Amino acid sequence: MSEIVDSLSVVRPLPEAAPRALPEQQVLGAGWRITVLSDGVFRIERSADGGFEDRASTFAIRRDLPPAEFAVERVGDGVVLTTARARLRYDGGEFTASGLVVEILGRDSGRWRYGEPTRDLGGTARTLDDVDGRAELEPGVVAPDGIGVVDDSTSFLFEDDGWVGSRVPGRQDLYVFAFGRDYAEAVGDLYRVSGHPMRLPRWALGNWWSRYHPYSDESYLALMDRFSGEGIPFSVAVIDMDWHRVDSVPERFGSSWTGYSWEPTLFPDPDAFLGALHERGLRTTLNLHPADGVRAFEDAYPAMARALGVDPDTEQPLPFDPTDPAFLRAYFEHLHHPLEQQGVDFWWIDWQQGRTSGMTGVDPLWVLNHFHHLDAARDGKPGMTFSRYAGPGSHRYAVGFSGDAVVSWESLAFQPEFTATAANIGYGWWSHDIGGHTRGVRDDELATRWVQFGVFSPIMRLHSANNPFIRKEPWVFPPEHRAAMDDALRFRHRMVPYLHTMNHRAAAGVPLVRPMYHLEPRRGEAYRVPNQYAFGSELVVAPITAPRDAESLRGSTRVWLPEGLWTDIFTDAVYQGGRTVEMHRTLGSVPALLRAGGILPLDAGTDLDATRNPEALEVLVAPGASGELVLGEDVEDGGVGAAGAGASADSAGPAATTALRWDRDRGEFRIEPVRGDASAVPAQRDWTVTFLAGIPAGPVTVNGVAVPVDGVDGRWSVRASGPAADEIVVRIEGGPLRVGSDRTEAARVVLESAQSGNPEKLEAWDIVSSTRPVAQKLAELAAVDLPESVRAALVEQLAAVDPSAR
Repeated sequence: MSEIVDSLSVVRPLPEAAPRALPEQQVLGAGWRITVLSDGVFRIERSADGGFEDRASTFAIRRDLPPAEFAVERVGDGVVLTTARARLRYDGGEFTASGLVVEILGRDSGRWRYGEPTRDLGGTARTLDDVDGRAELEPGVVAPDGIGVVDDSTSFLFEDDGWVGSRVPGRQDLYVFAFGRDYAEAVGDLYRVSGHPMRLPRWALGNWWSRYHPYSDESYLALMDRFSGEGIPFSVAVIDMDWHRVDSVPERFGSSWTGYSWEPTLFPDPDAFLGALHERGLRTTLNLHPADGVRAFEDAYPAMARALGVDPDTEQPLPFDPTDPAFLRAYFEHLHHPLEQQGVDFWWIDWQQGRTSGMTGVDPLWVLNHFHHLDAARDGKPGMTFSRYAGPGSHRYAVGFSGDAVVSWESLAFQPEFTATAANIGYGWWSHDIGGHTRGVRDDELATRWVQFGVFSPIMRLHSANNPFIRKEPWVFPPEHRAAMDDALRFRHRMVPYLHTMNHRAAAGVPLVRPMYHLEPRRGEAYRVPNQYAFGSELVVAPITAPRDAESLRGSTRVWLPEGLWTDIFTDAVYQGGRTVEMHRTLGSVPALLRAGGILPLDAGTDLDATRNPEALEVLVAPGASGELVLGEDVEDGGVGAAGAGASADSAGPAATTALRWDRDRGEFRIEPVRGDASAVPAQRDWTVTFLAGIPAGPVTVNGVAVPVDGVDGRWSVRASGPAADEIVVRIEGGPLRVGSDRTEAARVVLESAQSGNPEKLEAWDIVSSTRPVAQKLAELAAVDLPESVRAALVEQLAAVDPSAR
């Protein structure tokens, strides 16, 4: 067996693994060991046999962290440990509520007793399969009471050589995170113990097309060409079940759910098909259901059988057993590598068959995720995988498939919260079935709002079931919905420069999508907007997840804004923070708010190709405060290698960086010279700098030369071009820019489209368009007999920041 393990290329020590804690971190007693991993993380072990575990687990791969200072007080058979953040009291016996207690020190308060619920804010769940609405979440490490617990007692282990191993039964192994409301630090220490997320290849951040449908090579390529002709960009082509033999599998072999051989009637020349997708700028993944093993109808069966010592002429089934090194070696060598040589870029591992395997305590999904990732990272490749969540530590393995979403408003309403809350267990790259997969009824507005949420989710993957009446192509929808979907899908690709910059940030320890309480943990309002979230460092997004009102023709959502100014990048409305605003939007957009000083880089090219760094960029600037963003760019695929399996936080960083800086006091926007590997970016670049503000009172110059201004109050731009190695300075004279825009026209549009009485609309318009103070307008509007939804939409416009009032 050891020779087989030694020859299995995917079996190797985890790149970041250092599972043995330093002696000075550990405090031992009779049958127990406590390891102080940081000032907020305690590992607490109890063992009736007196042994303790120093192997890496699926959750904890690094325990030799820099020692934290702590005080030790021996009390009888137990101990009291005190760090700068927390105090742990343990009596040395069986874990009980009275004998094991952790309490927070400092500005926050909180206490946890063993066996009591932590009242944490939730982590994530293994799947949303068939969930219509809310799902029960597994624990996270973020809690208002300040203490989260990961019970690692039953996870499987990694031997020093990288192979899997089982735990000794009966031992308890707890990780207590005691951070008060320093949520970012809690997640940061989770990554330090459990490994950092991998950095995704840039192309993974564009649109993915996926549909469970028996495409042929001709029909699939025709569809991709139709999308291209419509100007709708995609970067990933997903081929679901029917890429392999399904209907043609002889009945004696049983289910056709598992397959590794192309269906020749649909894909007679797979090499040419995959090559054609690559020529169109698409990366490809195939759906994989490995549970039924390998049977004699497969093209690769003879080679697999011989590798496992089976005579191919017997047609003996080869059971799926990922805990058998011989099977796993043949699994990659004979089933997957030949398909990858044809052009398959990564695998969609769709495991749904439970948590047991041929080795005690070893979950097959974990094994698939781990070894597929290492195999995908061979030869310096990105290590890209697409699979289901297996539990804490799964964030190391690229993109998660959340399961077969039910088509309903209830499902959509839960997905933003589900996505954001996953940050509480460090899981940042969820991919949902955008638009819903199964059941439900056709609802064009629901489909549109789901696509808009997908644009502002980690991975944007359209998907639907094997049903000709569940479709996601925008052209099958009425014009209003089609236009909104087209715009949303294009905007996703425009955001790839920003998303890839945030991709680097995520690899360093800050998930792309985070709940608002991560930003403002001590504000109660931040806990009352579960569907609103931070989208990277610059944006706050509040998807609309309920049908629009029949009278205002607008969807609405309640948004809580932290202190400062916030500008909607689609409507140009500016809002004063520190309050809750009910926002109303037509079908064309959802609230996406750029913080004051926020800088949002967008692809301004014509083809919106997510596989390469653009020659033209537009940068949106919210100039109410100074700000900075460092654009991160890489050569194609980034050369990440196995970093995601636990390497240090994206140790190489971006190949090239370009600092974008806005100085409000000086009225100066700087595009600094590219740093790092200049070959990663185009030698010459066109820049459009767009200010979400009033037209400036004075002239605007680029590198000292006066330039024209394009646009109107609320949104105007200047253009510049030059070598990436040169600095570009945009200077604005005439004093600070006026932030905000006149919302009178927006209010008029609200009234014009409202499905309500014309006399009342005229009465309201006379108030809205007057020069009266805003407070008086709001008071007078309350007396007009308008539908409440229409009145609320008008109030939003009147309460937005008016530059004339500043």
